[in-house]
Amino acid sequence: MLLNRSNRVLGIVDISSGGVTGTVADPKIIFVAALKANACSIIMSHNHPSGNVKPSKADEELTLKIKHAGQLLDIRLFDHIIVTSEGYFSFADEGLM
Repeated sequence: MLLNRSNRVLGIVDISSGGVTGTVADPKIIFVAALKANACSIIMSHNHPSGNVKPSKADEELTLKIKHAGQLLDIRLFDHIIVTSEGYFSFADEGLM
C-alpha cells in the first residue's frame, strides 16, 4: 500500500505472486513503485496459506531490509502485516518496527 504524507492511500501494488511454499519480494521493485507514486510511506502485506501467523526469518529480514532502505529514501515503512485464515500479525502492533 502506497501512502501520501497525510496517510491517504495512493495505490495498492501487487509486487509478487508465489506458490504454496514461497515467493520473492524484491526491494528494488517495491521502491520503484513507491518512488513512481511519490509515496511518503508504505505498508507491506502478504499471506501465509499455512494459517501460521508467526513471521518467518525471511519475513523478519525483508522487513528490516525495507525499513533501512526506506530510511535512505525518506519513505517510511509503517507496517508489515501477515494475513492468514486464522488471523493476522502486525510488526507494528508487536513493536517490531
